[in-house]
Amino acid sequence: MLTIGDKFPDFSVQGVVSTNPTTAFKDFTQASDAGKWKLVFFWPKDFTFVCPTEIAGFGKLNGDFADRDTVVYGVSTDSEFVHLAWRQNHADLKDLPFAMLADTNRRLSKSLGILDEEAGVAKRATFLVDPDGIIRFVYVTDMSVGRNPAEVLRVLDALQTDELCPCNWNKGDDVIKTAA
Repeated sequence: MLTIGDKFPDFSVQGVVSTNPTTAFKDFTQASDAGKWKLVFFWPKDFTFVCPTEIAGFGKLNGDFADRDTVVYGVSTDSEFVHLAWRQNHADLKDLPFAMLADTNRRLSKSLGILDEEAGVAKRATFLVDPDGIIRFVYVTDMSVGRNPAEVLRVLDALQTDELCPCNWNKGDDVIKTAA
C-alpha cells in the first residue's frame, strides 16, 4: 500500500457531480484541481449501509475542507451510472457537494494498494494529498467500520501548520516549540 511520502498515482476517471443526467458526468485526473490539497476517500460499494453515512459526513464538512483549500473526492469501483442512480435515490446524497469518482477499471485502487482482490472492491481508505501530489496521511479501516470525517479535518489542520502538533491537537491550540 502506498503511504506517507509516496506520490499519489496518476489517474483518469469519470465522476458524478450532480443528480441531473445531462450535466452529471465530468472527467477527473491527477491534474484536476491542481495546486490544492486533496482528500480522496474510498468506499467498497454503492447502495450499502456504512458507506452513505461516511459520504454524508464528508459532505457536511465539505465547506470546512474548502476553507482549507482542499477538494474532496469520493471514490468506489462502481460505475458513474451506479453513482448517479445512488445519488438520485438516497436522500443524504442528492445534494452532495463533491464528486463521486468511478474507478471501474480498478487501476487507482490497485496502484494505491487498497484493492481487496477477493471482493474486487476498494478498501475503506482515506488519503490526504498535498498540493505537490505527495501523500501526507493515510487512514484505512475494516470494511464494517466507518471513518470519522472530523478527525480527517483535524489532521489536515495539523498538516497545514507545518509545525509539531501534540496528541489531540485542534486548530487554534498551541503547537510544540523546540529549543533552537
